[in-house]
Amino acid sequence: MDSTVIRPFEETDLIGATAALTDVHATDGYPVEGVARPQAWLRSDDMLASWVAEAGRRIVGHVAVMRPCGEGAVSLWTEQSGDDEQCVGVLARLFVIKEARGRTLGERLVRTAMDYGLSHNRRLVLDVMVKDAAAIRLYERLGWLRTGRTAHHYGDGHYADALCYVTPRT
Repeated sequence: MDSTVIRPFEETDLIGATAALTDVHATDGYPVEGVARPQAWLRSDDMLASWVAEAGRRIVGHVAVMRPCGEGAVSLWTEQSGDDEQCVGVLARLFVIKEARGRTLGERLVRTAMDYGLSHNRRLVLDVMVKDAAAIRLYERLGWLRTGRTAHHYGDGHYADALCYVTPRT
C-alpha cells in the first residue's frame, strides 16, 4: 500500500520541495525556469494554493494553482469562453521525482488542484511544452480539453512550443 499523502504545502516543506524540484530538473529538464531561484519560484506571490506529495518525511511531488499573469493559455481561454480572468486559475509547478513515479502521484496532485478550482469557482488552464509527452498524456487522460497552442516564454528571450488546456466541466 502506498503511504504517500497529498497535503497542503507548509513553509517547512520549502527545503524538501526545493530538493525535489532540483532532482526533477536534473532528470527531465523540467522546469525550464525557476531552477536558478527555486525557493522563490515555489513560493511566488501569484500562488493561490499549493500541495505536496509526501512519502515518509520526504517531499516527492508538488503542484500549485496560480493567479493569471499573462499566460497564453489564459488569453486563449478567456477569448474562447468569455470568462473573466478572476474565474481562471493556472495549474503550474507540477512535478514528481523519478523514484516516486508510477504510483499515480501526478494524477492525484492534478486532481487535488482541480478540486480546488471547482470549490473556488475557477476554471483551471495550463500550457505544457510539446516535448513533455507524459504530462500531455496525463492531462488528456484526466479529460482536460485542448484549447490551442502558444509559446511558453522563459529566461532571456527563450521559448518553447506549448499546448494549452482547460479543465473539463464537471
